[in-house]
Amino acid sequence: MEFYGLVGEKLSHSLSPEIHSELLKAINKDGAYKLFEIEKDRLEDFTEALKLLKINGANVTIPYKKDIMKYIDSISEEAEKIGAINTISLENGKLYGHNTDYYGFGYMLKVNSISIKGKSAVILGNGGACRAVVHYLLDNNISDIKIVSRKPNKEEFNLQNVDVITYEELKNISGDILINSTPVGMYPNINVSPVTEDIIRNFDALVDLIYNPMETKFVNIGNSLSKKTTSGLYMLIGQAAKAQEIWNDVLIDEEIIKEIYEKLKLHFI
Repeated sequence: MEFYGLVGEKLSHSLSPEIHSELLKAINKDGAYKLFEIEKDRLEDFTEALKLLKINGANVTIPYKKDIMKYIDSISEEAEKIGAINTISLENGKLYGHNTDYYGFGYMLKVNSISIKGKSAVILGNGGACRAVVHYLLDNNISDIKIVSRKPNKEEFNLQNVDVITYEELKNISGDILINSTPVGMYPNINVSPVTEDIIRNFDALVDLIYNPMETKFVNIGNSLSKKTTSGLYMLIGQAAKAQEIWNDVLIDEEIIKEIYEKLKLHFI
């Protein structure tokens, strides 16, 4: 049996064990996926334990996606650009860091037929999730990106075709895609949206990285205005599938991801 897991601070509500159990079953792997709740000052010990116990792979969740990088032997190109990892693989005694949020976001856009080439995007929030989104969009020919922050720091995103603006400036902007990378609207505080209906009207498609609830207030407003919308559940499953592809050198069929999506939907009805 092969072993995998998720490292983080508070993991009791994680869907990762269920998702990876389904993925392992689908690729005919005899494996187990465990939760590792550890303190920040034990991250180096954790990475050494991965090698010692020969754990095939691990996912990393907030708040450790940046902090753990210094204990990893090699970082992938996309993770280096983003400045965070969420997946670790063990190969020949060395640890390799990847960012599969990047691929999960791309999968979510694909399955919902949201095209980005030549389009303009606005991202709400400037945290870790935002960075994966920014680099995926830039790598896939977005025209321009505006990042909305309560405390704009233009130096933080010193990238071509990327600007950082305030929520006040957002009131005068329209575009193709509006992406929520903030936690506003996440369970249990579900009756709030990061922006008002007046702002949502100015965009054609709405993407929320939140998956619980599946229809946030942000997405609900978009639906009421007949916008194209999606929540973050496909991104969650897509990033997990990419991790399994890395760990087991396989390609996971889209139908498998869609089947897992239909099962997980039942958690939120």
